[in-house]
Amino acid sequence: MSKIETQVKRLISKTFESVLGESYVAEPKTFSLRTELLSEKTKQARQEDFQEFVAALNETSALLDTADRDLANDKASEFRRLKIDEVHNMNAAFLRALHFENISDLNSKVTMDMLCFLRLERDFGSFDNWQKDFIACCMSSRDGYAMTGYSMFLKRFINFIIDTESLNVPIGVLPVVVLDVAEGAYYRDYLSDRKSYVLGMMKEFDWEKIEERFKRAEKAAKANRV
Repeated sequence: MSKIETQVKRLISKTFESVLGESYVAEPKTFSLRTELLSEKTKQARQEDFQEFVAALNETSALLDTADRDLANDKASEFRRLKIDEVHNMNAAFLRALHFENISDLNSKVTMDMLCFLRLERDFGSFDNWQKDFIACCMSSRDGYAMTGYSMFLKRFINFIIDTESLNVPIGVLPVVVLDVAEGAYYRDYLSDRKSYVLGMMKEFDWEKIEERFKRAEKAAKANRV
């Protein structure tokens, strides 16, 4: 870093250090869920739950600004608790948003020339194999999510199981398909028949939105090879 760049950095730091902290603010989106496979009460309840997670994330972020770093320890400290809450609420908020974005397409259609179809065929052997593996993940998740994502380390798309909101979340993975399979997402409408819920949601996947995610993952994959 040059002397001029260092001086500019110090000037900016001195100017804003009293008004800027490290906290951030996430904005909750509003999703239009047209599906008739879920009741209006379920859709409303899940979206309200999502908004509560976003609010909790923002509150945790603000509290972290004033948490005493000097008292941080691995046994019992405010800083440790808040950092754990941060990850929990962050995952819950963004996983819910990804879920809402890629469901509820009443005109759901995937074609063989789409990038998402080609990549799933490549990495799973066939599109049917991906579907079977994804359904198995949906049925295996413990009140959490099933996810297809691109692993920056393995350099391929893989299905993952996420338990609750923050257990078994893989690192270095770009999510492209996310399905919420927690009981709250379906129990009011399907009772214990999770599989019928899963199959219904998969029939209404928004493949145009999923295709956009695959294209972004493809760009990231190319950049990662450099």
